[in-house]
Amino acid sequence: MTIFLPTLAGRKARALALGLCLVFAAGGARSGIYEDLLQAVESNDLQTVSSILQRGMDVNTTDKVGNTLLMLAAREDHLELARFLAGHRANVRARNQFGDTALMLAALGGKLEMTRFLVLAGAEINHPGWNPLIYAAFGGHSKVVDFLLKSGADANALAPNQASALMLAAKNGHLEVVRLLLGKGARADYRAPDGGSALKYALEGGYDNVAKTLRQAGARD
Repeated sequence: MTIFLPTLAGRKARALALGLCLVFAAGGARSGIYEDLLQAVESNDLQTVSSILQRGMDVNTTDKVGNTLLMLAAREDHLELARFLAGHRANVRARNQFGDTALMLAALGGKLEMTRFLVLAGAEINHPGWNPLIYAAFGGHSKVVDFLLKSGADANALAPNQASALMLAAKNGHLEVVRLLLGKGARADYRAPDGGSALKYALEGGYDNVAKTLRQAGARD
């Protein structure tokens, strides 16, 4: 009986094929874990998040637009999960591809306790570009605005389009936010390079009480 032994080239080819199968299998498994992790954060499943991170996934894993796990938790107001992630060295100052931070997303959504936690955890309040105060003022979240101002937020910081928090609050008719900003020194008479101002926006929106408050603070037509 003749026994055919595999040639050296044949053995190498089989080894390579087996190796590729293992690589693709590992890649598929990792992809599944990645999706499971994002889903667990979205659904506030702390136990699953903890289990997956213990298996080696990075606590600063991001979704397709650069949102970290902490950003997702902040956006959805999952406070306990956010504390867990920060406690495992999640970067509280990371930015997504739009330049947003976890604190900005919390402020935009009016999440007061989340905002407070992130600030205490070291999130940056004042930085160039869009910032937490401008986001909160735009949304009319007076309690978040008040907290940020008391925490040192610059009431006169400007967005990339040169709009101030006061201008955006006035544009949307958020009277209480306007009052809070003015009380912390926001300039009622500021005009952007394009001629826009808090008073102009208030008048265009028909927000008479806002316009009256701005005029009392020194704004002029």
